[in-house]
Amino acid sequence: MQRRDFLKLSLGGLALPDLLALRARAGDGPGGFGKAKSCIVLFCWGGISHLDTFDLKPNAPSNIRGTFKEIPTAVPGIRIGEHLPGFARTMKHWAIVRSAHHNAASHRSGAYWNLTGHQPEKLDKNWPASRKDWPCLGSMIWQAKGATKNTLPGAVALPYTIYDGGVANGQDAGFLGMGMDPAVFRPTGEGLRIYQGKSPSSGRIDLGLPEGVSRQRLEQRRGLIHGFGQTKGAAIKLEAEALARSREMALDMMLNPSVHAAFDLEKEPRALREKYGMHICGQSVLTARRLTETGVPVATVYCAAGDLNGSKGSHFDTHADNFNKLKNNMLPPFDQAASALVEDLRERGRLDETLIVMLTDFGRTPQINKGAGRDHFPGAYSAVFAGGGIRGGQVYGKSNSIGFEPAEQACGPPDLHATIFHALGIDPEHMIYDADNRPLPLCDGKPLPLF
Repeated sequence: MQRRDFLKLSLGGLALPDLLALRARAGDGPGGFGKAKSCIVLFCWGGISHLDTFDLKPNAPSNIRGTFKEIPTAVPGIRIGEHLPGFARTMKHWAIVRSAHHNAASHRSGAYWNLTGHQPEKLDKNWPASRKDWPCLGSMIWQAKGATKNTLPGAVALPYTIYDGGVANGQDAGFLGMGMDPAVFRPTGEGLRIYQGKSPSSGRIDLGLPEGVSRQRLEQRRGLIHGFGQTKGAAIKLEAEALARSREMALDMMLNPSVHAAFDLEKEPRALREKYGMHICGQSVLTARRLTETGVPVATVYCAAGDLNGSKGSHFDTHADNFNKLKNNMLPPFDQAASALVEDLRERGRLDETLIVMLTDFGRTPQINKGAGRDHFPGAYSAVFAGGGIRGGQVYGKSNSIGFEPAEQACGPPDLHATIFHALGIDPEHMIYDADNRPLPLCDGKPLPLF
């Protein structure tokens, strides 16, 4: 079989991790609340405007409050933006955090801080993604929980990798090594409305057998795979073994009917698929739900696409025409998919065991610029939680009268991550090891009192 056939699952940038235990688990076991068994992260790439979604300022001057109106929600006293009707309808399940902040003003640094929970190397500039970076949230959860019990990886991302003049930092396993990189999948299906400006590297799952290769022949190839790791030199040997195990995992996924079933969205009722939305955002979120049902601990859905360099594509980096872009392109699919997910999980009896969290790079400037847009603003932004033992129908924290800074209960990315670990029963002080074998705690934040 050709190498490209073994790596068929990596078409378009798919990084298939192996199940190699690169480090023994440290610590004495779970130390959190622990009601959640899995986590679905909805990441609004580009920096979603808190002032136009979850933290409107209707009494601020017009050059700050913008054109969107507040609407009531199912929880008296909680009001959000008019273009989030699904969140408003399901607000009894959501907890809004309005006091998040940090000081990293570039996309890749802000995303890195929110995806890893750790301060970026540079606060206002890009730097090349490398194995010296901190692992992403998915890889840390995978490492802390250990290997999955099936042939699926312990962390997945959908439907694209995110870019800003290059691959955004904080999406892979960093110093944990490629063996714990999340696999990047794209849901299959015809007629899906996709984001404009598709990211340069997009995940694509293809579980069909390579042309002209039978199932029996694939089974016969297992013995050959094991020979890939027989090489001299510790570093080369480890890399070869990781590649060999990745190839073996690819074969397992091709041959396993349960894996095929997890990705087969046609098994879902058409009405449910339409409820999530027949677009790449909705079907990615639905796929994330199906994967967590099969035992994948964490799935991250990037609810945007396009390389932010040049501001082309469907993303939340709304420097110009903020209100039309949010109203017409970005908020409808995000709101539809997120609200469908929380209702679907509730109806299945899985909401208490599945944590949902919305994260983003940062917020947007209170002052509307001359292009009717809002610019980068890490001084205040919102995050949203549901399920996993979270007490819904609440607001934590408060920004000041113009959304410029936290006014009450300020928190940062480490606290958001500590809350996620706490919900999953993972001690935020659980130790992982960097490339120099130094022990480092997963997180230095404190869980927010949302439970």
